[in-house]
Amino acid sequence: MFSKFTAILQHAVEALAPSLPLQEDFVYHWKAITHYYIDTSDDKAPVTDTNIPSHLEQMLDILVQEENERESGETGPCMEYLLHHKTLETLYTLGKADCPPGMKQQVLIFYTKLLGRIRQPLLPHINVHRPVQKLIRLCGEVLATPTENEEIQFLCIVCAKLKQDPYLVNFFLENKLRSLASKGGPGTILDTAEKSPNSDSGQGCAPEGLAGAEQPEAEEEPQPLQELEASLDQLQVTSPEASGVRPPQDYNLVNSLLNLSRSPDGRIAVKACEGLMLLVSLPEPAAAKCLTQSTSLCELLTDRLAALYQALPPSVDPLDIETVEAINWGLDSYSHKEDASAFPGKRALISFLSWFDYCDQLIKEAQKPTALALAKAVHERFFIGVMEPQLMQTSEMGILTSTALLHRIIRQVTSDVLLQEMVFFILGEQREPETLAEIGRHPLRHRLIEHCDHISDEISIMTLRMFEHLLQKPNEHILYNLVLRNLEERNYTENKPLCPEDKDVVENGLIAGAVDLEEDPLFTDISPDNTLSNQEWLSSSPPATPDHPKNDGKTEVHKIVNSFLCLVPDEAKSSYHVEGTGYDTYLRDAHRQFRDYCAICLRWEWPGAPKPLEKCNLEAAFFEGHFLKVLFDRMGRILDQPYDVNLQVTSVLSRLSLFPHPHIHEYLLDPYVNLASGCRSLFSVIVRVVGDLMVRIQRIQDFTPKLLLVRKRLLGLEPEGPLIDHITLLEGVIVLEEFCKELAAIAFVKYHSSSTP
Repeated sequence: MFSKFTAILQHAVEALAPSLPLQEDFVYHWKAITHYYIDTSDDKAPVTDTNIPSHLEQMLDILVQEENERESGETGPCMEYLLHHKTLETLYTLGKADCPPGMKQQVLIFYTKLLGRIRQPLLPHINVHRPVQKLIRLCGEVLATPTENEEIQFLCIVCAKLKQDPYLVNFFLENKLRSLASKGGPGTILDTAEKSPNSDSGQGCAPEGLAGAEQPEAEEEPQPLQELEASLDQLQVTSPEASGVRPPQDYNLVNSLLNLSRSPDGRIAVKACEGLMLLVSLPEPAAAKCLTQSTSLCELLTDRLAALYQALPPSVDPLDIETVEAINWGLDSYSHKEDASAFPGKRALISFLSWFDYCDQLIKEAQKPTALALAKAVHERFFIGVMEPQLMQTSEMGILTSTALLHRIIRQVTSDVLLQEMVFFILGEQREPETLAEIGRHPLRHRLIEHCDHISDEISIMTLRMFEHLLQKPNEHILYNLVLRNLEERNYTENKPLCPEDKDVVENGLIAGAVDLEEDPLFTDISPDNTLSNQEWLSSSPPATPDHPKNDGKTEVHKIVNSFLCLVPDEAKSSYHVEGTGYDTYLRDAHRQFRDYCAICLRWEWPGAPKPLEKCNLEAAFFEGHFLKVLFDRMGRILDQPYDVNLQVTSVLSRLSLFPHPHIHEYLLDPYVNLASGCRSLFSVIVRVVGDLMVRIQRIQDFTPKLLLVRKRLLGLEPEGPLIDHITLLEGVIVLEEFCKELAAIAFVKYHSSSTP
């Protein structure tokens, strides 16, 4: 109480006294602080019971006033005094000793406000960046301390200053020998210079060097600090740097932020993460190298990711993983008590997804060397070390949960560098054509593709969904590894004219019921905004023969469209009877999706036309690849599989068909491609299914009415009623009809795009 009264009285006297020149006023406040340590013997009283906080605030105000009164960039006498009398070094010493109690907090506030309020660059000055570096080391040493908030504010203002002038970061890369000395390592002057005072010494609470002076002057440098500077200077001369050998470096700013990122206070942790994100973006090669080689950034980020993943309860419902709201790392303020839709494990799931999002964003913002190092650490320490064993297990529940988590982070990833590592983890780096004997070279890829045809329908659907989203990611290796490398030589084709019996299979009766597209005004101008010019995907199909001459492309696309539209026999079609289910409903979606795919694929420099057959190795044995093999096998069983499985299989195949690569178009969308012996295409697989369907229709009484009833129930136009026999087959027929319409729409849109200048 008495101290507070003294402070109030002092403020009143200062207000009434005539104003002193700024420098005298500044020195007065600094001397008042140093005198405290000489005159006071009570080292237990908190700093808030003294005048020290007031004097420090007055010093700041004077420095700001001085800068405002002078020309831009000009250093005034008060700032000169602060710099040349090593005031910040002395304050650091007092803050480290935390004498009186709470002094560390006051020093952090002073440093933060000084760097934040003063416009002129201070950090380049050795008497600023050296004590700032020392103070950085004090931050984050102990979590949940009373000074955490001031520590993070101080670190963040340093980061902001480095963002303004990235070169300054070089002042904060220390060689480890110097850092050891500064921290008071064995044999250094700090063993005696900066210890907390002994209350029994009779010298008050002053750190040694402030306490023994008979006439303390603020201008005098505290003796231990002089010895410290001399010691460090001597150390620099004798360090390996002097002989031209660069010693290992410390990046204590990163280390302190990493410590605070583990704070139990979420606000502190988020601020620390923001500081780290700023540091990784600095375009200084030395800092990037030090960040990845001399700090534990990579290890701590990935180890926390692994720990959060392993903390997930094994009972998390895959549907909850799929549907939990979008996660942003900086907004992880989930409250279980306030969530009406909470489920077991939601808190843990959000924590994991939030941290993954942070790692993704950090890699996205980082300079390339740092981004690569971080992404490789995630690959090795998390993907391989933690996720792979979960994905390779045999427990169906475990497979389902781990695949759902993989699917979720595939959807969430936005960093190209992290996506690349994720793709290599899932698919491997192989780019040479697959053979049947080598499909197991990358065990995880093999296992995941096999899961697309798992005995558990849930696992099959989840894995197919995962691949569907993977195919939508902007990474060329995905499609090349899964499909394109096997189509490179076009050795699925037979280099001779189409024989008459094959032509009959494709064309017999297919022109009946053709759709007149050229007169439909809705689709006369649907060219995508981003198209690949001069693409002649249809140039090789059908082959030019006297019976099948090549004329205008419009005739060709009509034949292709009708080939798909007429594949399913009329007695197996049910969309004629339901409004809004015609072929044209797929055209708009196909146009939009194809435009999006073109925008992604433009940078991959794909060819505009198929590789000339004379340059292809047609003698090599053709294998469609493990991925297409499983999809075609599934497609061949469409009449015997559950409805949801069929929807997912056809969805993945339609995604593949949309890619603007000439070989994909030829292999998946050209009914007239002359297949080599023993080869199959998507069209040939569907033809076989239709052949099987024609036989099975004859055995089902009232097939068409039942088919129509099933369609109406699926669309919600009819209430559920008695169980219909052959329901799996009937649902499969409906999916098959819709899939053929979708493929026809994709073929037409791709033709229209390639033929539009």
